[in-house]
Amino acid sequence: MSPLDSIDLRLLDLLQQDASLSNQTLAGRIHVSPATCLRRVKRLEEAGIIEARVAILSPEKIGAGLTAIVEITLDQQASERLANFETRASAEPAVQQCYRVSSGPDFVLILQVADMEAYHQLAHRLFTSDANVRNVRSFFSVHRAKFSPRISLPIARPA
Repeated sequence: MSPLDSIDLRLLDLLQQDASLSNQTLAGRIHVSPATCLRRVKRLEEAGIIEARVAILSPEKIGAGLTAIVEITLDQQASERLANFETRASAEPAVQQCYRVSSGPDFVLILQVADMEAYHQLAHRLFTSDANVRNVRSFFSVHRAKFSPRISLPIARPA
């Protein structure tokens, strides 16, 4: 795919703000034809730049008000063992984010669960029953000051 131009950047910026905007609205805001806009969005999706379009929900309002940030250290770090844990963690619906990290724990997970009981059940399934998990260190959010999946883009100048 060719480098992103100012139209692509403005389109991505608008979609990060509100992915529900219609093609007509997007085209009008970036001053291109609806056909051009649709073609560009499709190209960005096919290139994997736009991975998904989602609705961001309020965890508290749907009964998933406990956020946990969990550091996991495995006993054995062979690539197969890391991949096995990553696959298991990624399959858990409550695991919102799963990162392999360096210089410290092997993984950092972001979990969203209903309450402490739900956390304990998940911890048992994912951490306690895995003989390769050596250490689990959990942090529980007491206040969310900011949450944004938005990625900072280069300045999008008008075309």
